[in-house]
Amino acid sequence: MTQTTITGASVWDGLSDTAYPATVTVEGNKITKVIKGEAAQDQAQGDVIDGSGHTLMPGLVEGHCHPSFTGVNDPWELGQLSPEDHMLKTAANLRLLLSHGFTSVFEAASAKPLLGVVARDAINSGLLDGPRMRASSPEITTTAGLGDERKRHIYQESFGLVADGALEMRRTARECVRDGVDNMKINISGDEFVSFAKAEITPLEDDELAAFVAVAKKYGKTVAAHARSSESVKMAVRHGVDCIYHCDFADEEALDMLEEAKDRVILGPAFGLVHNATKEGNPELAAELNLYRKFEATCAVYHEVRKRGLRVAVGGDYGFSITPMGQNARDIEHFVRYFGYSPVEALRCATHVGAQLMQMEDQIGQVKEGFLADLLLVKGDVTKDVSLVQHQDNLSMIMKDGVMFKDPRSGINAHGLISAAE
Repeated sequence: MTQTTITGASVWDGLSDTAYPATVTVEGNKITKVIKGEAAQDQAQGDVIDGSGHTLMPGLVEGHCHPSFTGVNDPWELGQLSPEDHMLKTAANLRLLLSHGFTSVFEAASAKPLLGVVARDAINSGLLDGPRMRASSPEITTTAGLGDERKRHIYQESFGLVADGALEMRRTARECVRDGVDNMKINISGDEFVSFAKAEITPLEDDELAAFVAVAKKYGKTVAAHARSSESVKMAVRHGVDCIYHCDFADEEALDMLEEAKDRVILGPAFGLVHNATKEGNPELAAELNLYRKFEATCAVYHEVRKRGLRVAVGGDYGFSITPMGQNARDIEHFVRYFGYSPVEALRCATHVGAQLMQMEDQIGQVKEGFLADLLLVKGDVTKDVSLVQHQDNLSMIMKDGVMFKDPRSGINAHGLISAAE
């Protein structure tokens, strides 16, 4: 069994308020020793990696991940891709995510049925390089809901599967279960780029959501929901949705309901798309779509969410042309800059909370003896400057399941390719 020891680094373990000197040993795919103190370097065994000047931390978890979103401008473009081409592009995105330090991803929706499932299985079998992955269904929606791109004269697919009424919701949900998904995604509210269903409209009916969630729970699936309107957030809480995305326009009643359910609900603002569209996109288009208002609403909501102690995962709808895949770690800095989180609080959202969302909190998300060896070695003190993890050059080591994807001693990944070329 291979043994690797990292010495000289400051260890941020995923929970502590500060980093501390420690020596960490990995055997096989697990962390076997964490010995605090600088003197522990004398106990190094096996292959030794000098982590001086670095922070050793848990691998990142992307909590709102769309690996099958391929840099398109508009959602309907995803429907133009053949399944074969789409699968290859999805595989490339997953490898890119791992090269940016994301050792786990919670898929927030697959752009086509089975893309996520096939990718997950290929990663698990060793056929494909990529993060640990919980695979999702496409986004289940209704006629005239987010994801319904059809027109009277054109049949057009997107990232949505359309189902109307409780009976169709049950059938569609069961088909996704049959596909072998881990997560089930449903769109309760609309969004600003949907002309007929803006963000504060709630197209889904109560009985439709109840039917969908009932099937998912019966089969032990995790339910995630797109919910921007206040009413959609309340519906999600009432019906037992596990992960509620966005919540931009949650009112006081919705926030109170979320607080009451905080032990079972994890939130995800998916703020990257809103940020890039308002800060780096077309100002006229952003104004036309009322995105500046959405930006301010999201910031206000998540300041309140942080104060109430709700669990929040990072992940920002990356995969559109304005949010290129690979920028995902920017969300950690957004939590600090726009939501009032401290650097360590934001890092916990990207590690420990992400591990809870993955339902692996006793296996990943911490540098702890007995945990799986998903580890990053980052140049500098990431507990003071979270922007460090945004840059591949700062990621000296990327280890997943005890295997070096990027080796700091050579810059070579597990398949003999130069990591700097990622």
